[in-house]
Amino acid sequence: MAQITFKGNGINTAGNLPEIGATAPDFKLTASDLSEKSLSDYKGKNVVLNIFPSVDTGVCAQSVRTFNKEVSAIDNTVVLCISKDLPFALNRFCAAEGLSNVETLSDFKSDDFTNAYGVKMTDGPLNGLMSRAVVVINPEGKVVYNEQVPEITQEPDYNHAINALK
Repeated sequence: MAQITFKGNGINTAGNLPEIGATAPDFKLTASDLSEKSLSDYKGKNVVLNIFPSVDTGVCAQSVRTFNKEVSAIDNTVVLCISKDLPFALNRFCAAEGLSNVETLSDFKSDDFTNAYGVKMTDGPLNGLMSRAVVVINPEGKVVYNEQVPEITQEPDYNHAINALK
């Protein structure tokens, strides 16, 4: 269990992020067209998992915008923006913002991803949603970077995540 904060108040997650060097857990998530996606769909690519509570908050929205811009020029790389938001809301946000270099995926149907990656917040006002985290997976399926952002209202460390891809 990770201990993080929301506006300075302590919150716990149900687990911990996968460790660096570990094989990234597979998952099933729902895409904007309601199809099912899994990590194996991205085999052979660098994968950035941008995990957040809800795209309807300023910091979460900014993380999607920033990864859309910063990672678009890196070959063989996909950014998956993952939350419990409905696929329709995620798709609407990206369409309104003109974001085409990220994919949005939702764990609204189950806690498959949330449990596998240890990001479910177990208390506090955002109980049940995902914490803010970034996991970078190399083409061999190994975790090469992880960050459990310590304060929900802070953005992730984009530079460290991007440097893990190089």
